[in-house]
Amino acid sequence: MKEFDISQLAFSPFQKIGTQWMLVTAGDQNGYNTMTASWGGVGVLWGKNVAFVFIRPERYTKAFVEQNDYFTLSFYPENWKDALRFCGSHSGKEFDKAKETGLTPVFVDGTTTFEQAELTLVCRKMYQQDLLESCALDDSIQKWYQKEGHHTMYVAEICHAYQK
Repeated sequence: MKEFDISQLAFSPFQKIGTQWMLVTAGDQNGYNTMTASWGGVGVLWGKNVAFVFIRPERYTKAFVEQNDYFTLSFYPENWKDALRFCGSHSGKEFDKAKETGLTPVFVDGTTTFEQAELTLVCRKMYQQDLLESCALDDSIQKWYQKEGHHTMYVAEICHAYQK
């Protein structure tokens, strides 16, 4: 992995996040967890390059994000889609996701990513807010909350960016 200037990044968040998916990982060599996400984005807020992600309260990874100042967003070649599918459908409470998928953890900047990532964004939490049903302006949003709780949104500064 080589660090690069995030202002040089050219990618479609609609493709990378919405179609290819990403892993949200928090924790360090003393303990970490990862989950697949297809909701989120990147942009500029409060004069900083930021990413925002959404995590349901039921997700095991949420505790790791809560307990740490940093987390990573990592993106993978298409041939790792099955690994991301596994990480999104199995709990880290029950499975060692790295062992089950063949992902190799790499500890960087006080947090965790994986060797197979072609792009990793190291993010520092700046803001979090629970999404509230009462704030929804479009009734179609509620279809996402029939069985599980509302997400917490995290806005985080992108502190470091790494590419293969």
